[in-house]
Amino acid sequence: MELRDSLTSIKGIGPKKAECFSRLGIETLEDLIFTFPRIYEDRRNVRTISQLEPEEDAVFSGTVDIIRPGGLKGKGRRVVKMLISDDTGSIEVVFFNAAYLAKTVHIGDVLTFFGKPQMNNERLQVIHPQFEKTDNAQTGIIPIYPLTRGISQREMRRLQTKLKPLYAKADNILSNATIEKNKLCNLEFALENLHFPQDREKFLQSKYRMVFEEFLVLQAGLQMSKADQKNTGPGACCSIKGAEQEYIDAMPYPLTKAQRRVTDEIISDLEGRKMMNRLLQGDVGSGKTAVAEIAIYKAVKSGWQAVMMAPTEILASQHFAGFKESFSKFGMNVGFLTGSMKTGEKREVLEKLAAGDIDILVGTHAVIQPEVEFAKLGLVITDEQHRFGVNQRIRLKEKGENPNVLVMTATPIPRTLAVVLYGDMDVSVIDEMPPGRQPVKTICTSDDSGRKACYDFVERQIRQGHQIYVVTPLIDQSEAMDAKSAQEVYEELRKRFEKTALIHGAMKQSEKDEIMAKFNDGKIDILVATVLIEVGINVPNATVMVIENAERFGLAQMHQLRGRVGRGVHQSYCYLLIGNESELALKRGEIMTNSTDGFYIAEEDLKIRGPGEIFGTRQHGLPDMKLADMARHLNVLADARDEARRLLEEDSGMEKEENQPLKRRIIKLFGEDFSLNL
Repeated sequence: MELRDSLTSIKGIGPKKAECFSRLGIETLEDLIFTFPRIYEDRRNVRTISQLEPEEDAVFSGTVDIIRPGGLKGKGRRVVKMLISDDTGSIEVVFFNAAYLAKTVHIGDVLTFFGKPQMNNERLQVIHPQFEKTDNAQTGIIPIYPLTRGISQREMRRLQTKLKPLYAKADNILSNATIEKNKLCNLEFALENLHFPQDREKFLQSKYRMVFEEFLVLQAGLQMSKADQKNTGPGACCSIKGAEQEYIDAMPYPLTKAQRRVTDEIISDLEGRKMMNRLLQGDVGSGKTAVAEIAIYKAVKSGWQAVMMAPTEILASQHFAGFKESFSKFGMNVGFLTGSMKTGEKREVLEKLAAGDIDILVGTHAVIQPEVEFAKLGLVITDEQHRFGVNQRIRLKEKGENPNVLVMTATPIPRTLAVVLYGDMDVSVIDEMPPGRQPVKTICTSDDSGRKACYDFVERQIRQGHQIYVVTPLIDQSEAMDAKSAQEVYEELRKRFEKTALIHGAMKQSEKDEIMAKFNDGKIDILVATVLIEVGINVPNATVMVIENAERFGLAQMHQLRGRVGRGVHQSYCYLLIGNESELALKRGEIMTNSTDGFYIAEEDLKIRGPGEIFGTRQHGLPDMKLADMARHLNVLADARDEARRLLEEDSGMEKEENQPLKRRIIKLFGEDFSLNL
């Protein structure tokens, strides 16, 4: 057996079984040995039946005295009951939907069970325990693997036992220097004690090794991908000191302390010789755009052009309208560029831009197309930066010669993820809201009476002249998902509320623009939408956000949606309508109702869902973590980041022979061109 061999090289695994493993991402023997248990069951504590206690996991053995197939119970589940006894007593064991047991288990069989006894009518009972024939029963610390249909735990454990000889052949991606410096155990020891742990200390040593390895691959890959973004020379210096004050004095509202602080940081960057490379974080409504406008004014006054790239046409249009109003009074020309513009309109914008007649360009990703040329680009701003890939941002930056870069996000990034993703950037945070903004009141409900109360409240708000957002996770009804669609909700609401409209991403841009214009002008009371409105809509008169099937949205995403209301002087509200009362859904609802702090919510989202879910693992470039958890293993992450820096300082291209295994693993996860879409 060799690591790269297909699973079908193992006797008993044919094409159909291999297809089952493929659903778990397991194609080779190497994939299998690096598929680790998700949890472990401690089956060392074998008890007699008389020693069993309610609500305590236990292992016990006994003889089958009675097998009694029962009738249907609840939801059509067929019941099978057994009476199990040993020398100290007896206990009832219950199985649902397990009629096959009547054929596979016989009176007199001696079985070993693992489960949690419960009290039922003052008698102990075990429901659906795991069991095996006592002659073959496994005790000790038992690994429990991720499974799919067609593969059993017993089969996974048998295969891992069979593949133990391969542990010594596994590809060790860490150099001896890295292992010694970080006091790591060797790979064979780690694999052995992750699949078959003998004691807690050896298990923890093994897990630390593999968590460190995962983080090292992640950090080395990220740092290599960012190498092209490092400063290659002096930036576009905005040397006219104090030029921005004229713009600040003309603003309709005074800056908050937080806005002043981050403005000072950005102005210091712009006036320096070093190219600015700064991330600006701020919650929805904290005033990031105002800070960006000050930076733009400073750059243009210093003789440079500026560009703002937004992820959607709606958001780009909003910025364009605001910028025209703000900058035209200072004699600055603002241009607009999107992919949906007519050819003649585009040509006119491109000609003016190349001639230097446009000072500020606002647009979507159309601004990075090859035909877009600037006369003298000095400042690049991307809004909602996590929606753009690294390559897109690099292409925009390359439109000038070391222009200053400011990336903004209203999606609060947890400190733990910021360490990973933006270690090479300076970070500014607006952690204060403008005075007078009232926190949005959030109500979470999951029953029909709660829904009725929600829509009765919506009706009262409309009578008071306010407007409503209703967001759903789907455009059309899906048999595969138990969730309300935008179309279904729209049909339901317009029977009760005449001025209801529907908007979603599959519509033509002209249709979306028309609907949004009507909503902005107050001609539409209720806008039913998909997450298209997550960013880029600012309607101060909208006071209620209703999120249908809230359990299907992440915490950070719900917080973004909630931020669409509360933008005016009126008290605003957010209703979370939960369609599935799972423990997780209710927990997330509780977090949302108790906090409006986006950074706290982002941290909780990270703990619940992990970084891959928050940013979309494959979509945004973060590789899957098998054992590492950024929320819990921050210290290990920091150590791995330091080690990655050390390795790359000594061998920037990972060309040394001792670093080749690590480089191969990085390429396997990130791809040959390191085109990460962070």
